[in-house]
Amino acid sequence: MPALTDIDACVFDAYGTLFDVVAAAKHCQDDLGDQWAPLAQIWRDKQLQYTWLRSLMDEYIPFWQVTQDALDYGLTTLKIDDAALRERLLNIYLQLDAYPEVASMLQKLKGAGLKTAILSNGSPEMLASAVTNAGLNEVLDGVLSVDKLRVFKPDSRVYQMAVDDLGVAKNRICFMSSNAWDACAAANFGFRVVWVNRFAQAEERIPGKQEFEISNLAELPPLFGL
Repeated sequence: MPALTDIDACVFDAYGTLFDVVAAAKHCQDDLGDQWAPLAQIWRDKQLQYTWLRSLMDEYIPFWQVTQDALDYGLTTLKIDDAALRERLLNIYLQLDAYPEVASMLQKLKGAGLKTAILSNGSPEMLASAVTNAGLNEVLDGVLSVDKLRVFKPDSRVYQMAVDDLGVAKNRICFMSSNAWDACAAANFGFRVVWVNRFAQAEERIPGKQEFEISNLAELPPLFGL
């Protein structure tokens, strides 16, 4: 008997869940040396912090600008002044590596008749570039960006967008995120949630509780009996 039943759609966060957010810095190790990992961490932390703060301040800008602002903060913090390297990092970010199990996982879900979609803070252009680079266009029914709402996760209107666009009741949507706060918020909204705990993080102390916790997306199809 599958662990997950009565599900019509699988919706995924993009960055850190389907796409490797440290890939850009990792691909620039030749220039960054041992600073690549600290830069990747600062860049990601500030990227998330700026989305939350801008939502609270009602000062929305597209995620691509947030991503640049966060990178600039990281470069300044680490005293890296290299315009060409900055440009290289941003160009790579537009074509982040998908995690190795992602394509086959999506194919299994689609083959079982489940709708599949991305629900992300990412700008439409960023998401289109990443999806195309990873060859995922044919295994996704939708790529949904917060840009049409002009507010970032975890605002409940973002999760409602998946319900409206896919035409599926929220209790029949299974949502996957590697970000614990995102998983909690989606569960609090009413999605069935699988937390993809890629980084062995502790659970957050905020409302919302996932049904399942897995370490990567290769573990998802078996929950559906696939």
